[in-house]
Amino acid sequence: MAKNSKPKTPSQSGALIVRNKKATFDFFVEERMEAGIVLEGWEVKSLRAGKVNVTDSYVFIKNGEVWMTGVRLQPLQTASTHVKPEPERYKKLLLKNKEIARLIGLVEQKGYTLIVLSLYWKFGRAKAEIGVAKGKKDHDKRETAKTRDWDIEKRRVMKQNYR
Repeated sequence: MAKNSKPKTPSQSGALIVRNKKATFDFFVEERMEAGIVLEGWEVKSLRAGKVNVTDSYVFIKNGEVWMTGVRLQPLQTASTHVKPEPERYKKLLLKNKEIARLIGLVEQKGYTLIVLSLYWKFGRAKAEIGVAKGKKDHDKRETAKTRDWDIEKRRVMKQNYR
């Protein structure tokens, strides 16, 4: 029997490009959703090389379309000379109309925002995992840090007991 029987999401599989670790520390993630990304050729090459940062990224909705900003793709040195790369350009996310309508309804509630949780490959295509999130207060962040430290300590103690 498998050690971890919980089904893996695509972002937990081996195809992960980058994960926004700061997102779960700063926000309570209420709902997760997968979206395709419209990319240029040089951006795909940068993703394959792992030259991406999603720490300060977020998602917004404009004119019924979903856009991602703050994702910094570092252009490769081997990029073509006739292409002028923009490292922080807005990237369109591909979602169904029903999903966009649901996101609009959730974001209009007080305190909710859309954030980028991770980028990953799925069947050779770049995907973004976005989350509907609510900001944490300082005391919530301290509680998260305490819980994380306690979990690490618990694992350490359990490991020593089984030796």
